Amino acid sequence: MKKVLKQLGIANSNSGTSTGNKWFKSKGEELKSFSPVDGKLIGAVSSSTEKEYHEVIRTAQKAFTVWRNITAPKRGEIVRQIGEELRKYKEPLGKLVSYEMGKSLQEGLGEVQEMIDICDFAVGLSRQLHGLTMHSERPNHRMYEQYHPMGIVGIISAFNFPVAVWSWNAMLAWVCGDVCVWKPSEKTPLCGIACQNIIAKVFKRNDLPEGISCLINGDYKMGELLSNDKNVPLVSATGSTRMGKAVAQNVAARLGRSLLELGGNNSIIITPDADLDIAMVATVFGAVGTAGQRCTTTRRLIIHESKYEELKKRIVKAYTQLKIGNPLDEKNHVGPLIDKHAVKLYEDAIAKAKKEGGKVLVEGGVLKGKNFESGCYVKPCVIEAKNEMSIVQHETFAPVLYIMKYKTLDEAIALQNGVVQGLSSSIMTTNMREAELFLSTNGSDCGIANVNIGTSGAEIGGAFGGEKETGGGRESGSDAWKNYMRRQTNTINYGTKLPLAQGIKFEL
Repeated sequence: MKKVLKQLGIANSNSGTSTGNKWFKSKGEELKSFSPVDGKLIGAVSSSTEKEYHEVIRTAQKAFTVWRNITAPKRGEIVRQIGEELRKYKEPLGKLVSYEMGKSLQEGLGEVQEMIDICDFAVGLSRQLHGLTMHSERPNHRMYEQYHPMGIVGIISAFNFPVAVWSWNAMLAWVCGDVCVWKPSEKTPLCGIACQNIIAKVFKRNDLPEGISCLINGDYKMGELLSNDKNVPLVSATGSTRMGKAVAQNVAARLGRSLLELGGNNSIIITPDADLDIAMVATVFGAVGTAGQRCTTTRRLIIHESKYEELKKRIVKAYTQLKIGNPLDEKNHVGPLIDKHAVKLYEDAIAKAKKEGGKVLVEGGVLKGKNFESGCYVKPCVIEAKNEMSIVQHETFAPVLYIMKYKTLDEAIALQNGVVQGLSSSIMTTNMREAELFLSTNGSDCGIANVNIGTSGAEIGGAFGGEKETGGGRESGSDAWKNYMRRQTNTINYGTKLPLAQGIKFEL
């Protein structure tokens, strides 16, 4: 890991505040990053102070006046170069993501690939920031709409995807002409340092000003500064519903915009016509991938009564075959939880499920021994439960899967929709009518609805996000770019008279 840290320009002690190539000599509180893999200290980062925050904002404001006047295709060229730089650093950055966050090496590398993919998407987008042309009711008039950059985009990201979700926002915001101020999770600050080191050299090589890409570090107080700052027109926040509600209230109080990607309580419906081999892979990966710490993790499995016993046996057997251990070892399926606080929440959830009447099919527990010194490794757990149980209604960020049965598809869809979150959902069926009903107005109420694939593993080409307490935000693909721009309607009169709309007469 020392070699990886050196490649990424990470020292034992790092400044946590940057406007690009400039790093502040911060005097803020020290954030120590311990790996959940082995419990070892990776490095430390100094938190940003409020004074430094305001200096960052001033620098970003100044940079915006330059960046917004560079043509969108040229901004896209900068993002293209960032993508090339990420390709060079894919291996070390992927290893750091795996080691600092605890996800498998394949997932860490996949996360960096997702960053590369969104760069490619954004490059093409830089030539497609289109508006519409409308026919005017007035003669010799033309109406159209266009989109302009907003200014500073504040980005608050979560530990579970410490680099990818930032890139979804930043790459799109940059081609749109915005500048970015990023507050990474305090649980994975070194990933933020690494990314800033990688991209800053691209801006410097192109003789661009400080402030286009800014980094701040710290706890919730830094997030509050962003949320309350009238100089930040858009705040994109990824994390818990509790955090998202606080951000939304603060931003709304100043009539700013918030883009929220919050909790999920995702389910897979297994119908009588499901291909159980596909269903098994989707379920197990969805439930235990990233140790259950994805917002799209499969948390509920809703099985038709005719398939219930068969699938239950197959799941129990599959869970006995899972390999838990160091995520840098590609033979392992499941790595650690992010920290001991997450472990406690996992244990509390299992205890509460038992108290509420849940029947444990695959027992959980914290693993101990020389390979699990960090104390963050837990066993994926499977519990028979009822959808109305309070713990099932709650999102537990850990590998706990609740299973339940249903009789009719309408009942299954009602169970699927019967939670306050609305992120991702899936149905396993070879019956076209069942699939189409699930995707219809009367089907899933989630922002993501899949057929014969699991709830996790979204591609960057589609807009990512969910409804209800998931926040309603959309990031990444499709037309999510519009979130980062302000919309303007224009009317041009090229005639010699001034007719008014709605036939109104006004003469002088």
